Amino acid sequence: MGLTLAEYHRLTPLPRPGGVLYVKPGARGYRDPVYEALQAAVAPFGQRALDLNPGVGLASLPLEGRMEVDRLETSRAAFRCLQSSGLKARLAPPWEAEENAYDLVVLALPAGRGTAYVEATLVSAARALRMGGRVYLAGDKNKGFERYFKEARALLGYGLVLKREGPVRVALLEKEREAPPLPSLWHPFQARLLGETFTFFHLPGVFSAGKVDKASVLLLEALVGEVGREGIRGRRILDLGAGYGALTLPLARLGGEVTALEDDLVSVLSLERSLKENRLAARVLHSDVDEALAEGGVGWGSRPAQDQAPGLTEEEAFDIIVTNPPFHVGGAVILDVAQAFVEAAAARLKPGGGFFLVANPFLKYEPLLEERFGAFRTLLVREYKVLFAEKARRG
Repeated sequence: MGLTLAEYHRLTPLPRPGGVLYVKPGARGYRDPVYEALQAAVAPFGQRALDLNPGVGLASLPLEGRMEVDRLETSRAAFRCLQSSGLKARLAPPWEAEENAYDLVVLALPAGRGTAYVEATLVSAARALRMGGRVYLAGDKNKGFERYFKEARALLGYGLVLKREGPVRVALLEKEREAPPLPSLWHPFQARLLGETFTFFHLPGVFSAGKVDKASVLLLEALVGEVGREGIRGRRILDLGAGYGALTLPLARLGGEVTALEDDLVSVLSLERSLKENRLAARVLHSDVDEALAEGGVGWGSRPAQDQAPGLTEEEAFDIIVTNPPFHVGGAVILDVAQAFVEAAAARLKPGGGFFLVANPFLKYEPLLEERFGAFRTLLVREYKVLFAEKARRG
């Protein structure tokens, strides 16, 4: 059995100098050698510091109380930890950093988000620094560190590698030249889904940028095959892990009342623009799995807030729930979030409602679906598999 929804949402306190650091499943930056090496290397410089990929806040902790530290975070799960830890942070992509405002930037390379996102982050770091400011840069040599370090030196000037521990590298750079303008960030592409043409707009770093992934296409095909096009119209639909809207937009076009939940702010912004450009409506929430939905109901009692999990209310029950869940972070198989999606679906479905999940064939969701729903069916198997489970009707 995987994590329960309550276990997934629970914040775990860890002692730190001057306070507590909160961590949780689904939030990056804890027990990560890149963040640990960065934390061991950073030292104060000047008055103001900026952490551009903070996760739970581990890397910039040594600067607390010694500098003013700002943090820009895009993950709702990580932001929940930062808030609970009392660390100054705001939800924003790295390119929204204030320009020429910082003496020091701390950056764990977001290599898992792709080259365009990393390059935009490096330019953002350079633009945020005052002349003479410093950057502590950390990453994995197997995930492009050497390439990105060279790009950072081309942007900034002086730089050297301070530490090598296995594949992990930490470098220190100094800004010696003016930073270039940011590259163009918005990119459109068209896709034909369920017989309709959509124009998607996305920022760097979103999943399946530039082309709708085959798994989402297969899920849509299986869903329409199971319920029919008219079976979508007027139904309350929840898209868990919606990304830039590969499922949300076609389901909204077919008349579904869609709520889209997404942990990554950059994807949320992309989805909101795609809906607007296609003249479609859906409710979009920046959410750590289902935490942004109305709270209360199942699983709630007198426990402390950090031990509670969002539960089911009548207003937040759905006829259909769909998900193309994430399963990898930097090459490692991470199933905590995907398992939480299954738990959330089991809680949020109306009796008689249907849950559609698409996944790689090697990922074993079947035992979890059988445990949570009592039964499931495999609707399609090609490069991916689409699984379907129905919530039992009362009585």
